[in-house]
Amino acid sequence: MNLRDSALATADTIAERLASPQDIRELHHRQGWWPQSLAHGAAGVALLHIERARTDQGPWQRAHDWLACAAAEPAVGGPDSHLYYGAPALAFALHAAADRPGRYARALDTLDRYVTKAIRDRLAGAHARMDRGEMPALAEFDAIRGLSGMGGLLLHRDVHTDVLREVLTYLVRLTEPVKHDGEVLPGWWSHLAPSGTISPEYPEGHANNGVAHGIGGPLAVLSLAARRGITVDGHLDAITGILTWLDHWQQDGPAGPWWPYWITREQLRSGTTGPGPSRPSWCYGTAGFARVQQLAALALKDPARQHAAEFALLRAMTDSGQLDATVDMSLCHGFAGLAHITRLAADDALTPGLTACLPRLLAPITDTAPGTLADSLISPPSGGDIGLLEGAAGTALALHSFHTGTPSASGWETCFLTN
Repeated sequence: MNLRDSALATADTIAERLASPQDIRELHHRQGWWPQSLAHGAAGVALLHIERARTDQGPWQRAHDWLACAAAEPAVGGPDSHLYYGAPALAFALHAAADRPGRYARALDTLDRYVTKAIRDRLAGAHARMDRGEMPALAEFDAIRGLSGMGGLLLHRDVHTDVLREVLTYLVRLTEPVKHDGEVLPGWWSHLAPSGTISPEYPEGHANNGVAHGIGGPLAVLSLAARRGITVDGHLDAITGILTWLDHWQQDGPAGPWWPYWITREQLRSGTTGPGPSRPSWCYGTAGFARVQQLAALALKDPARQHAAEFALLRAMTDSGQLDATVDMSLCHGFAGLAHITRLAADDALTPGLTACLPRLLAPITDTAPGTLADSLISPPSGGDIGLLEGAAGTALALHSFHTGTPSASGWETCFLTN
């Protein structure tokens, strides 16, 4: 069996195990039962079945069943909602399922009202915070809980360009330097620890570089929007400013270029970082950093920068030390994510060699018997995770996409800001 067929067999097995919400609900879920969650719940599983149905690899009924499960309770809106939970997550999944004009239109219109109000409320709060000269929480702007994630939803929906422009304007403002206690800091410097909480280990906060929780998310949204021709005042300058920051903190070693996950005030003053490179994941790590910089280079039409980003990814994906630090199969920080990002980057690449990395990246997944792998993801003794971010649905989606070798039919990668 060749690699593409092995990937399909494993994706098929996981999809079969996740066929029915009723069969899954009674299992022990490590993160609990959160139907409206893309990250860990029914909305994320729905994306798997939606993508399979849209590519004629599975029945629509499974997608409908999981969407119905996700939408069984009133949609969570307001400050508790974000791209990965509540009304925005439901809107993302329903739009992915809308394979013809008018499908789910009434439900999407209702959800859009919740979502656009939540976005505008958050934008108002963010601008007021900046007016007061205060530092942001990571959840204000990040890809998972913040306005970058909401920007990804708006890119996915592609019907509220006016609200998207408001988000882009905010992200541009977020990149403007600020002065605090006599020091010039990037506008995304947070007073919190990387955990998103106040911590004595980070008494002066930090600047987060990650795609999931740091400036990598805004860079991705700004770049993806620019590639679609949607820009606001200062847009390209903001992209360049973020890239200048990442250039400053780029480290070069035997394993190739890498970037620290975050920068503390002490490191800012000394110009030094800790040891690395660390795990090369999407959320934090060279795979995520390289892909968003490749997207930025494409937006800026900068082939030299594009080559540099692709070279960094190629070195990381061929470095045994970094790959040995990857210990799970997830999209967020596992082999599924590394393989999927590498495939996306290879599709856009000027640099040869990325496609050749895929067999090694997929081997930890495809070398395991499909049933054994599905059991380890969905129902291990410690509790499984069925969702998109760290769970079985995300792993199966990466395998499905590798098998098809084509852009996703549903646009599910938009929630990772990677395409």
